[in-house]
Amino acid sequence: MPDIPRPAAMTERERRALQQVTTFPNVQSVADIWAIVAQQHPNILALHDPHSKPEVKLTYAQLYEQMQQFAAGLQALGVQAGQCIALIADNSPRWFIADQGTMMAGAVNAVRSAQADTDEVLFILRNSGSTLLIAETIALWQRLRAGLNDLPIHTAILLSDETPDADQYIKVLNFAQVMELGASHSLQPVQRHLEDLATLIYTSGTTGKPKGVMLSHGNLMYQINTTGVIVQPQPGDRVLSILPTWHSYERTCEYFLLSQGCTQIYTNIRHIKQDLKQYKPHYMVAVPRIWESIYEGIQKQFREQPPSKQKLVNSLLDASHRYVRAKRLWQGLDLQNLTPSLGQRLMAGLQTLLYAPLHALGNRLVYKKVREATGGNIKYVISGGGALASHLDTFFEVVGIEILVGYGLTETSPILSARRSWYNLRGSSGKPYPGTELRIVHPETRTPLPAGQRGLVLARGPQVMQGYYQNPEATQKAIDADGWFDTGDLGFLTPGNDIVLTGRAKDTIVLSNGENIEPQPIEDACLRSPFIDQIMLVGQDKKMLGALIVPNLDVLTQWATAQGIATEPALDLEAEAVQELFRRELTREVKNRPGYRPDDRIGVFRLITEPFSV
Repeated sequence: MPDIPRPAAMTERERRALQQVTTFPNVQSVADIWAIVAQQHPNILALHDPHSKPEVKLTYAQLYEQMQQFAAGLQALGVQAGQCIALIADNSPRWFIADQGTMMAGAVNAVRSAQADTDEVLFILRNSGSTLLIAETIALWQRLRAGLNDLPIHTAILLSDETPDADQYIKVLNFAQVMELGASHSLQPVQRHLEDLATLIYTSGTTGKPKGVMLSHGNLMYQINTTGVIVQPQPGDRVLSILPTWHSYERTCEYFLLSQGCTQIYTNIRHIKQDLKQYKPHYMVAVPRIWESIYEGIQKQFREQPPSKQKLVNSLLDASHRYVRAKRLWQGLDLQNLTPSLGQRLMAGLQTLLYAPLHALGNRLVYKKVREATGGNIKYVISGGGALASHLDTFFEVVGIEILVGYGLTETSPILSARRSWYNLRGSSGKPYPGTELRIVHPETRTPLPAGQRGLVLARGPQVMQGYYQNPEATQKAIDADGWFDTGDLGFLTPGNDIVLTGRAKDTIVLSNGENIEPQPIEDACLRSPFIDQIMLVGQDKKMLGALIVPNLDVLTQWATAQGIATEPALDLEAEAVQELFRRELTREVKNRPGYRPDDRIGVFRLITEPFSV
């Protein structure tokens, strides 16, 4: 039998890391944290939304007071402990006040974006049994109103200050009215416990109806009390928030960072570049697409430089790539060779010394300016929600921006593992959180597999959901009798217990010759090409792989102009020269990928202009 990893024990290094942050070992619910934080950091700015009208700034004392007031308003409207409230809204300080005001009143919330499809939101309202609806705006309320007649919704609250029309059947108030109601009522404390349900987060309904993931206060408190092993923020540290706040990933990270007295600044795609420079964040939580966007913006600036400067930048980047790869091997952090021989380590050490001066020159001339474009104060950025392509991982390592990649799912509230700053193994998703078990099993037989062997990833720990709401059949399929949750992901564990993900079990492409292809690593390799913005492999039951490619039109047009190819009124993507360019790019990047096999070759491809979306 192979060695089966035990629950990740807390190392001495992790214990020291946790001593640098505030934990809440005796707190039973998320809402109970804020009285402590408000007492510790009353005058520190908690939430800042510079893009709302008017601009919003709330200290921790003010935030806690508004949470209490909102909770008292809910109780005045008849909300009882354990009752479910639907919160359909997007990022704003009022979302956070409503979220924690709901929990403070003892209720459970079912959350979703205000941009979600009407039928999906109505399904969530029906499935969750919500009796009160919190909607972001009057426009959302009006969009949903016709579908509420057969639902038990008796009250609706707008998070805006818009004046709602009178409704014959449903009581409708705006945010100011609820706060006014709360100001005239005393909040009745409600004792919640770790095992009590805190929230329902509905998974995407792409393969059927959405499933309501039941996360308890214990699930969320485990994340709040454990994430300090990854980052150790100081009170007043600035955090730039861009992800949907109702997602389990952003939400849990917000809970942790705010529990430490950080200042959260809201941004969006339109303002992120400006906000990075203006607010100089210490931390940022984002998905790989954000890092791709930042990377491409930097590359665009490089391409706009005179040829002589481009040559210098590329030479310095090449030397720095060699430097960081040699340094990884020297430190035992090369995923392709985790146990180098003494000779290999000595050679890597010599190469590190050889390229260090050029890397230092690159830092002085180029990389320092890149860091300044992100504000210049970033301690760590946290990446999750998808695989981070290796070229992005390496680039940000080169320029001195430390990315800590984590792994998890909504069903695991969400973090299962994350890289540590002192052991940042690029290409991996880090080590399990203390108290968490990850196991790799054969996809069919469920037999445990040894380190290094790829299989299905199972997880067990305090962060695993209670189940799917009112769906015992789906719960039974997801969590076995011993508490192991089937993630649906494929991967392997290194001898040091770092998890490396290789794809989704359902994404595996089986060619007609029987070869199994995991698309993710090949897609990541192709994304190194500056001409490729997005790519998706296809080819189930075919002789070879194919690809759908969204080209980077800015880079492609610049190339076509230099080649004398007509770009007006539009560049012909079917032109022979363009097709040959992408054939060369695909062939080079796929062949340069570690572990290349002939079956990885992309035989056919189609260029499409509409970007992929959810």
